[in-house]
Amino acid sequence: MALKIARRGTVPPFIVMDVMRAAAEREATGADTLHLEVGQPSTGLPRKAAERVAELLGSGAPLGYTVALGLPDLRDRIAGHYKAAHGAEVDPRRIVATMGSSAGFILAFLSAFDVGDRVGVTRPGYPAYRHILKALGIEPVPIPVGPETRFQPTAEVLEALDGPPLDGLIVTSPSNPTGTVMPPEELKRVVQWCDAHKVRLISDEIYHGITFGMPAETVAEIAPDAIVVNSFSKYFCMTGWRLGWLVVPEDMVRPIECLAQNLFISPPTLSQHAGIAVFDCGEELEANVRRYARNREVLLDGLPGAGFDRLAPADGAFYLYADVAHRTNDSLTFCRRMLAETGVAATPGVDFDEAEGDRYVRFSFAGSTEDMERAVAALKQWRP
Repeated sequence: MALKIARRGTVPPFIVMDVMRAAAEREATGADTLHLEVGQPSTGLPRKAAERVAELLGSGAPLGYTVALGLPDLRDRIAGHYKAAHGAEVDPRRIVATMGSSAGFILAFLSAFDVGDRVGVTRPGYPAYRHILKALGIEPVPIPVGPETRFQPTAEVLEALDGPPLDGLIVTSPSNPTGTVMPPEELKRVVQWCDAHKVRLISDEIYHGITFGMPAETVAEIAPDAIVVNSFSKYFCMTGWRLGWLVVPEDMVRPIECLAQNLFISPPTLSQHAGIAVFDCGEELEANVRRYARNREVLLDGLPGAGFDRLAPADGAFYLYADVAHRTNDSLTFCRRMLAETGVAATPGVDFDEAEGDRYVRFSFAGSTEDMERAVAALKQWRP
């Protein structure tokens, strides 16, 4: 007799990972495959960070556990980054190093919300928000956003919500999947709305550093009760190193430390040393952002000619979110055909929007410029 499986383990899949697997299977057969599905840099660990890792490994130094909050030097460098990038004063004691932003979300949700609490998440939005919340017994409350608000929540949108009050709200700027950035004045209005309604704000800032004009503001200084989530995966090109961080209110440091001790012990030690060194790699990292900007222009110039002409504003991150309702009402099948018939892997919108995602597709331009050019050429020849 089969034993039961707990409901918390029955969350939906992260569809982009299924697409990634299908693309890898196609690639393994020798078929030409262009990866525009996964939001990860195609570049490796920046040079100075790689040299520091090699030095540590060559020295034979023990790489045991660190304290649960992370190496003090790493927390100091992160605080310095806020000063340099935003002019924000952040106390290193409020910074928590985590096993990627994913562990950061788990720690943030567990420390800020109880079972049954209600947390607002934008639709479209990063699917793991709602999946992790559900697994923890917290209710994700979808907040529909569209072109009229640049796919971002506004104070007016929040004020018009029906139902019981929210306990929390997640904002993401730049956004995944749309790439849109919240204007600074609108972000401040959302912070003020959360303060007025006693709503815990969680700001996902993992795409900070990757913007194309409009700057992305941090809430680390303007919202002392907010939780900021960030990561070394995107701008810092350390996806597989699984290192991120939180900026948390002072009264949450100890609760989060206790949770981290029990759930994770500590973030990966070698990754933390790489994270310290990566702050010295600014020139290399900014060259990556310039490449993303070129890739963005290639897609913005070429995709309309391939029938993808309804695009969300691409202010930051490395995504274009395309409305394909004039071509399909089944984005999952559409993306499967696109991969099979053109070799271009993209992510169906149903990953990000359970209600209207069947008419959207997300393209990632984190790869090489050559791959973007080849993808545009292939899609222009496609006749689905």
